[in-house]
Amino acid sequence: MNEKPSFFAELKRRNVYKVAVAYAIVGWLLVQVATQVFPFLEIPNWVVRLVIVLVAIGFPIALIIAWAFELTPQGIKRTEDVDLVSQTRTKSHAWIYVVIVGALLSVGLFMLGRYGFREKVSSSSELPAKSIAVLPFESLSEDKSNAYFADGIQDEILARLSKIADLKVISRTSTQKYKSAPNDLREIAQRLGVANILEGSVQKANDQVRVTVQLINALNDSHLWAETYDRKLIDVFAAESDIAQKIAVSLEAKLTGREKEEIQFAGTKNPQAYDALLRALALRNSSSRVDLEKQIEFSRRAVELDPNYADAWANLALTEIYKSQTPWTSEEQKERARTAAETALRLAPNSANAHKAMGLFYRYCLKDDRAALAELETARERAPNDGGVLEAVGLLERAQGRVQDALATLKKAAEVDPLNAEIWIVLSLTYAGLRQFDEAHLMVDRALAITPDDIDTLAGKASFYQAQGDLDAAWRLLGSHPFPRTEWAGLIYYQQYYLQRDYDKLIAELGVYDLADKNLPPVIVLWVQATLGNLYLLKGQAELAAPYVEKVRRAIKELQAQNIVLPEVYRILIEFAARLRDRDQVEDEIAFILAYTRDNHWILPSSEYDAARGYAVLGDLEKALPLLQDSLSKPNGTTAATLRLDPAWDGVRNDSRFQKLANAKP
Repeated sequence: MNEKPSFFAELKRRNVYKVAVAYAIVGWLLVQVATQVFPFLEIPNWVVRLVIVLVAIGFPIALIIAWAFELTPQGIKRTEDVDLVSQTRTKSHAWIYVVIVGALLSVGLFMLGRYGFREKVSSSSELPAKSIAVLPFESLSEDKSNAYFADGIQDEILARLSKIADLKVISRTSTQKYKSAPNDLREIAQRLGVANILEGSVQKANDQVRVTVQLINALNDSHLWAETYDRKLIDVFAAESDIAQKIAVSLEAKLTGREKEEIQFAGTKNPQAYDALLRALALRNSSSRVDLEKQIEFSRRAVELDPNYADAWANLALTEIYKSQTPWTSEEQKERARTAAETALRLAPNSANAHKAMGLFYRYCLKDDRAALAELETARERAPNDGGVLEAVGLLERAQGRVQDALATLKKAAEVDPLNAEIWIVLSLTYAGLRQFDEAHLMVDRALAITPDDIDTLAGKASFYQAQGDLDAAWRLLGSHPFPRTEWAGLIYYQQYYLQRDYDKLIAELGVYDLADKNLPPVIVLWVQATLGNLYLLKGQAELAAPYVEKVRRAIKELQAQNIVLPEVYRILIEFAARLRDRDQVEDEIAFILAYTRDNHWILPSSEYDAARGYAVLGDLEKALPLLQDSLSKPNGTTAATLRLDPAWDGVRNDSRFQKLANAKP
């Protein structure tokens, strides 16, 4: 009596094991072809996913067929009908060869895909699929003065997309460098670090608007989605919201309930107020003082037309805050910024823009970094792709002494705004403050690649060479350009001539300023007066310095009373007072600037160096040394190379304690 075979013996007899192994090898082979070769051929990702799904679905089907049927010399038969004895005699080992060949092909394709295609596809495969850049929209309006409207629509769509945490969205500062419908989409996508591009056009006639958009996978030039919206002006909000949501769906980005709500939010029902805000937004990335005033004017017009328009209040606050950081600031200016920011936050407590405005007000107008960071962290949570917010958070982290956190945040800002030279400059200055000058030069070179003729950026790179003690390298960058009148570059040029001890050149350059010019900011007048007085004292011409003494003292008090303080100016103010041998004035100014910067861990070491210089000029090394040692040991303090060059230390240069610090290796 024949015993019934066990289940596992039956699996073996019916070749189920063989089929499972062979299917696994062949399936692996197909998956390798799909994942390693298809991207090189620019076959869409959905095809790759389909192959993987079909292979997975086919596995149980193959096992069922192997159990039920047998391949014989007479053809396919049901397994029950196959004679066991004949099957055993005719057992074939051909399947083993199939498995071996399949395995070898699989390994070969895996290695080819991993190493053979790596250089050709790495840049594409590294780009996140859920990433997008919105290029400038083309204005098709017959009235050319309506060009602002296309810029504003682009900005509004970007603002909505920036709220989606599951997307990488490139900031407008970077995308505005391209035209609306370029031919080299793939190259642009690679440079911006995205896989997808949104192109669009806007046509406006009276209160009728047509917005046309198309979403393109720039890596394989496939069109993912396109739509045309014909709307009344006030209904454009709905179109902007729909565009953002359909982009999210097309790129398979997950939307939280809060993100959906914020994307759908319509800021105003007043079409004229909306139009005024769009005019302001179109000027957002301009650095012109005239355009800044226009931004303020348009934003004020928007809130006058609709006092409940939170986004307009937030934009008004941002422009007022920015103006408060120019030399033309005043306490009244800061109060206007406060009113706008507080109104925006009251009207829209969940708005990223409102929290951004409030945070920047705390940061720049009140110098309250702790409150500023709390507001800006909320703004980052609600708009994770806002490069401006990320940069501001990075600067505050740096001010708190969290320099590594700051670098990580600033690098994230550079990812979403890669063509924003300002972010690369901030990164370069951060590395320079850590005395990591190789990295600092790499970062500033990224900025120079974007704005090669910008004198401030060139001067920034020169300042790194100055800090390294290489004045020749700094001069190669500066020497071919005339002495600039911009504040930042002017300070670097001043430092170059000062360290070279070319005092006559500085006197000649600063002597051209018309200090009676009402358009010259008071803080600049103060700096020029103190610098000229100090230079004359260095040359031993005290009689020429005398006219500046009382002017400088009076100006310091007036500006401090108005809370107008630029820490960079205090270096020359302290030195001038020290060369006048006015110890009381030196002590007062040192006490003021150290108190003013004590909570900013990034600026304080520089202020400590300014104070140490003042004591050194007075010949008081006992008070100078602790401040100098602090500055040398902290981020953004001075460098030993600077000590060897700075004339302020000439009076104590032979002291062994100073020499030990000045000759220390960087």
